Amino acid sequence: MAQTIAIPGQLLGPANKYVAGPGTHIHESNLYSSLLGAVSVAQPEKAPGPAKRMTKITPQEPASLPTMSVSRSGLSEKREVLPEVGNVVLCRVTRISPRQATVAILVVGDTVLEGEWQGIIRVQDVRATEKDRVKVYESFRPGDIVRAQVISLGDQANYYLSTASNELGVILATSEAGNTMYPVSWKEYKDPETGLSEPRKVAKPF
Repeated sequence: MAQTIAIPGQLLGPANKYVAGPGTHIHESNLYSSLLGAVSVAQPEKAPGPAKRMTKITPQEPASLPTMSVSRSGLSEKREVLPEVGNVVLCRVTRISPRQATVAILVVGDTVLEGEWQGIIRVQDVRATEKDRVKVYESFRPGDIVRAQVISLGDQANYYLSTASNELGVILATSEAGNTMYPVSWKEYKDPETGLSEPRKVAKPF
């Protein structure tokens, strides 16, 4: 089973379904990752059945919730890994222009990279449909964390990446006000504090 990698500020699930373990925190009734690491879920130990005492039966304790944690030690050890065509990567947007978004590749598969490799998401590789209507500034902003796929080794300086698939795109976005946003559609993230929406190429939440 593939490891799930979380990044700081990533939504992990509702707080009413999980207990916040190490490396996580609760905000607005949701559980978020506090660091870059591997996600693990520990199931609670089963409580013994109802205890019989003469004529009185003590009710069973309500079922406790699984604990979700994020641990750096759960990651594959940092090592020099080169992104290859077909790899799914996590990257951070560093700058945008009308023709492309420049990113720093942070994670390849489940391996955190020792150094950052530079990648480019060209405007024609943002979406699978309506390519002629794509605007880079409506798809990404600097600081966004993006799940993308390596489609070409590109030139000597950059890997070419694509987000032209439902599960690829922005997985973590910060609003202009500095708040972590949540996706409300395939094309929009919303700031829970200000209520304002911002356009993005949203990845399908797992």
